[in-house]
Amino acid sequence: MGVRSPSAVRNLALLVAIVLSVGACSYVGFQEKYAGSPTFVLVVAAPTVLFAAVGLYFAHRDGVLGDLLRVRGGDFSRGFIATAVVFAAAWGFTRFFAPVGSDRESWLARLYLQLGAPSMLRARVGSVVAVFIVTALSEEILWRGLVPSLVEERVGSRRAWMVSAGLYALAHLPVAWALRVGDAGLNPVIPLAALGCGLVWGGMARRFGRLWPGIFSHILFDWAAVMMFRFWGPSL
Repeated sequence: MGVRSPSAVRNLALLVAIVLSVGACSYVGFQEKYAGSPTFVLVVAAPTVLFAAVGLYFAHRDGVLGDLLRVRGGDFSRGFIATAVVFAAAWGFTRFFAPVGSDRESWLARLYLQLGAPSMLRARVGSVVAVFIVTALSEEILWRGLVPSLVEERVGSRRAWMVSAGLYALAHLPVAWALRVGDAGLNPVIPLAALGCGLVWGGMARRFGRLWPGIFSHILFDWAAVMMFRFWGPSL
């Protein structure tokens, strides 16, 4: 058995820390007692923002920060198209796997309860937009920037983005327990969304070699699903 290099051990330790920290904070933040409150956002976002800062440092150190965050013509259009694809897939899931009148409809009701009432979000639209931007930037830098760079030494660059999507979903798996609802049981909406979106946005980062198309898509999807075309309940 070969001796692992210090960098390999460090990368593995950092990956474990990312997954466990995001998982633990997601589980705590998605508790019903924090529904619609600033505490929910702060607890859930804290580890992602922190590790995104680490990702920015590593990217700067390795000389790839400029490439990752370079904006090019067509990035917004690509992000818009990806948003349409992700939104259509999410709509299909809600209609076929959590239809109105089924026990599983409560999965969506519980999730939107956590996000806050439409009237409350409308009254704080400036803060909501700021949260969407910060969290989207941080998640893309972390899960489509830093994490692939940590795993590619083990699985290769061609598969790193797929493994990263799996880790993204794994880190959000505890939310299935935090949002569980009565007869419907564990709530898989957030872990499944993380897997699907992780594959789409990770594939975009791999294809285009930069993060902005995915960042634009992430922000647009969050805005559409939360503020404009909710999958359950009243819109704004």
